[in-house]
Amino acid sequence: MQQKPSLRIGLAGLGAVGREVAKRLIAGIPGLTLTAVSVRDVAKAQQHLPGVGDKIPVLAPEALAAECDLVIECLPPTLFRAVATSAIEQGKLFMPLSVGQLLEHWDLVDRAKQTGARILVPTGALLGLDAVRAAAEGTIRSVTMITRKPPGGLEGAPYLVEHGISMKGLTEPQKVFDGTAREGARGFPANVNVAAALSLAGIGPDATRLQIWADPKLTRNTHSIEVDSDSASFSMSIENVPSENPRTGRIVALSVVAALRGLTSEVKVGT
Repeated sequence: MQQKPSLRIGLAGLGAVGREVAKRLIAGIPGLTLTAVSVRDVAKAQQHLPGVGDKIPVLAPEALAAECDLVIECLPPTLFRAVATSAIEQGKLFMPLSVGQLLEHWDLVDRAKQTGARILVPTGALLGLDAVRAAAEGTIRSVTMITRKPPGGLEGAPYLVEHGISMKGLTEPQKVFDGTAREGARGFPANVNVAAALSLAGIGPDATRLQIWADPKLTRNTHSIEVDSDSASFSMSIENVPSENPRTGRIVALSVVAALRGLTSEVKVGT
């Protein structure tokens, strides 16, 4: 039996999510090879991944696509476009973690249609996207998401800064945002990529409603979703254990790994 060539993976960013994905790729996932990474501080990265800079080449984010079949973006939102453009222009697979930025740079989706690139959005810290996507094949009447986070996980978000909302000294839950998924992704670019992913799976970023609450009594990031459609009405809720980055749950990296496995596995469960 002829063995398929491994899918060459490039990781742009080795923060809490990128490091975990890298470790699992290095440990071995059939059909996948970590080919190159992009990181600002090589010495720091080597403390967690000794092979960085030696067995695993370090490249500029926009150079990954030339050496890899699939580029995973795990960068600060401001660096999104450079790595995304490089992958899409070269017709590669592109997996963004800063999904909210995809809404801000939708021209890249149109460009992908021309170059043959594919943009693969992982489930991330959410649940139930399969059900939402299935319902979207019919008629979805409404989608509402309520996100609750410890105040420290929201501190410094552009929306809070712009509106003079402080998280210091908060003793009771406080609703800090109520609007559309597009507005939420723009105002909280490091916090609610899940809302952007939900909107893409369902009725779009302008019709998907989002509430964000800061809750000092919480230790986990929680997301609740309510969907009403002509095929089903359903509610879902998830509590995510934070990673070392309080804005990101541990399950995000595992979601990326699961999505990667689905690209090469003989059996793929779910859409």
